[in-house]
Amino acid sequence: MEDVIIIGGGPAGLMAAQVLAERGFSVTVCEQKVAPARKFLVAGHGGFNLTHSMPYETMLSEYTPPHVARYIRDFTSKDTVDWLQRIGIATYTGSSGKVFPAGNIKPVQVLQAWLRYLGQLGVTIRYRHELLDFDAAALKLQHKDQTFEIPYRKAIFALGGASWPQTGATGSWVPLLQAKDIPIEPLVPANSGLDTSDDYSGMAGCVLKNIALRAGSVSRKGELVFTDYGLEGSPVYYLNRELRRSGLPAAIYIDLKPQLEADSLLQVLQQGHRHITDTLKKHLNIQGTALHLLKRLPKQVFTDPEQLVRHIKNYPVTVTAFRPLGEAISTAGGLSWEALNDDLGLKGYGNIHCIGEMLDWDAPTGGFLLQACFAMGHYIGNSLPLPAD
Repeated sequence: MEDVIIIGGGPAGLMAAQVLAERGFSVTVCEQKVAPARKFLVAGHGGFNLTHSMPYETMLSEYTPPHVARYIRDFTSKDTVDWLQRIGIATYTGSSGKVFPAGNIKPVQVLQAWLRYLGQLGVTIRYRHELLDFDAAALKLQHKDQTFEIPYRKAIFALGGASWPQTGATGSWVPLLQAKDIPIEPLVPANSGLDTSDDYSGMAGCVLKNIALRAGSVSRKGELVFTDYGLEGSPVYYLNRELRRSGLPAAIYIDLKPQLEADSLLQVLQQGHRHITDTLKKHLNIQGTALHLLKRLPKQVFTDPEQLVRHIKNYPVTVTAFRPLGEAISTAGGLSWEALNDDLGLKGYGNIHCIGEMLDWDAPTGGFLLQACFAMGHYIGNSLPLPAD
């Protein structure tokens, strides 16, 4: 009998496997897909940032609920960088503070280096093994057409959320836990694109750079992309939490010139009142996508400096819905913290622990999601008592 069986071969599960094996445990990872960490690989398509370099005291404020903070205190972004160095992956910090693999290292190369290290530690990974059921003594799994039970001493569930289901994150574990009266918060899109009431399909693919996006009192700088259905981009994803709290439909506002105050903009526009478009281009560097957006305004608004300034600083967009769960970068909701003991043990099942995105927590993109998964895996790997001889 293996000392620990881990269900789920994503970043949280693999980190738990690594730390446990380093401590001398025999570890088997059961992954339902034909390869591990497929969402980890897909995440690299948009820029493979592995963590964020901000001080961990500041980093903690990016997470809700605060339960997640305790794990990141024990395994910070610096620890992530040090660990990557140990498995042969050099990193660099970009101007935004995001941490990336150095050179031309691809996500698959990071994963291969990690898997080589796990192999050296003696970690066994079994593919196409899907969890069907469990009790206090055994796990029921399916491999191809065979169903069988595996007794366990300790088990770790790292079952993921329900975004990007093609990678295996389907949320199929939710009914299984609910049938055992384990409390689950509904899985909802997080870090998701937004549907809008206005039709931006004519601007699909156009990018607004160096803007700020605001919902209520929450604002985030960055760039956004117009799509057939509405908006995508890091500031869009960041506002998801506020929009879930306030409810939809809701208005959000684009500040096209966050570095300039309204009074300064008005002064420039009033001086060039008769040549609004030229003034926007030449004196305020508002052109391209930003200018196209402003030209969607009624003529009487576009040609009135005061009204135009209000829209430059607060261009309104009505959000009607989040994109479907399967399109979201991550999910909020999941296994309730009420179902867990302080050591992430599942109440009623003393030898099962749960980690990763399957838990009810949320964070923005930019390395924060991966960092929390690494940190939870590291925590549980260090917290399990050594097996008795």
